[in-house]
Amino acid sequence: MSRVIILTDSSSGIRQAEGEQLGISVMPMPFFINEKTLFEDIDLTQDTFYEHLSEGADISTSMPAVGDLTERWDALLEKYDEVVYIPLSSGLSSSCETAMVMAQDEAYEGKVFVVNNQRISVTQKQSVLDAIGLVKAGKSGQEIKDILEQNKMEASIYIMLDTLYYLKKGGRITPAAAALGTLLKLKPVLQIQGEKLDAFTKARTFKQGKNAMMDAMEHDLVNRFHDPECRHTQLCIAYTANRDAALEFKREVVERFHVEDIMLDPLSLNVACHIGPGALALACAKKI
Repeated sequence: MSRVIILTDSSSGIRQAEGEQLGISVMPMPFFINEKTLFEDIDLTQDTFYEHLSEGADISTSMPAVGDLTERWDALLEKYDEVVYIPLSSGLSSSCETAMVMAQDEAYEGKVFVVNNQRISVTQKQSVLDAIGLVKAGKSGQEIKDILEQNKMEASIYIMLDTLYYLKKGGRITPAAAALGTLLKLKPVLQIQGEKLDAFTKARTFKQGKNAMMDAMEHDLVNRFHDPECRHTQLCIAYTANRDAALEFKREVVERFHVEDIMLDPLSLNVACHIGPGALALACAKKI
């Protein structure tokens, strides 16, 4: 039986210590902060990131350097026969497509399998957990890649923002729209399904935003996943810099959906960089 190791990146929200506990490898995502390169969960913690953000630092995201990635593949292939790499969605970064091209090199062909998973954060993490289960079931790298890609669209994420400032700063909305939204105290709700981050709806209050996300999730569970009781679907909550609000939201989600098993994690910094602190997300992913 071929020995298979799962590799993901930190956009999954899986930290180095948790990766060790799960028996997987995690590539730290690089960030450029005031012209200095820092790596998520290596020399850039969640707290430090939000300190930089609040100070108005110049922050931009990047993808793992080609040399760093191949070096990790080489190290893993010294111990394992196959590597299944589950990176950030190809629709949100060029990291996945670059890795897919690299995996076609003679040194990695048939040994490294890059999953074009089109997921991020907690739904990407669920894919990693699914992959671990498939390794334990004796699946090969190619089989794991195929199964994950066949199920990649079986996920939803809804994100409520506390501020429009960071969307304006990143050029994703006009300054006029941001000013109007701030004046009206709007709480925009965004949606990630597959490759795109899109506007979903807007709310006047935090409570309305949370209700809008729960309504949307109920619709998805009934009409997309045909699993209103979440017997085969993992509910997830993610947040930026406000764990107390996330815990309160979790209580509301438990009461609404009667599900105790809810994954709760900070949003990956790739997302937080563009939406800022105070955001809440409700997500789900079909379990394999």
